[in-house]
Amino acid sequence: MVTEEILTQATELLQACRTEKLRIATAESCTGGLIAASLTAIAGSSDVVDRGFVTYSNQAKTEMLGVPADLIIDVGAVSEPVARRMAEGALAHSDADVAVSVTGVAGPGGGSAEKPVGLVWFGIARRGRPARTVSHIFPGDRTAIRAATVAEAFGLIRSVLGG
Repeated sequence: MVTEEILTQATELLQACRTEKLRIATAESCTGGLIAASLTAIAGSSDVVDRGFVTYSNQAKTEMLGVPADLIIDVGAVSEPVARRMAEGALAHSDADVAVSVTGVAGPGGGSAEKPVGLVWFGIARRGRPARTVSHIFPGDRTAIRAATVAEAFGLIRSVLGG
């Protein structure tokens, strides 16, 4: 669900990217395209948003982003190395300058002691710089977790702006 708060954040982020003439790609699993949908809900966003990859399945992560299947088998889709490779893959398969990736457990099921519901790994990559990753465990139901993930993704994109 795209809230007014998310739309406001999206508008501000798009303007910041326009100022720096940067284009964005998204690589999304647990949000199912919600980051890209939030950005493209704003008229005129096509000058900033290059493309979005919805890679909900492990096979899609491998085929669309080049995440090694063996890596997913070894560490799981919800992991730091997969988030990093998703962001790097989104840059490699787009004309974007910045890529953000998300992979997590939005719930209500699917969690474990090691990977609880609400755990989301993020990757952020900007051309010419090493990719970074971060994880958060968000509280709430599926809708709240996905909304928090979008807001955090926007914050990560902002963090690589300015040079």
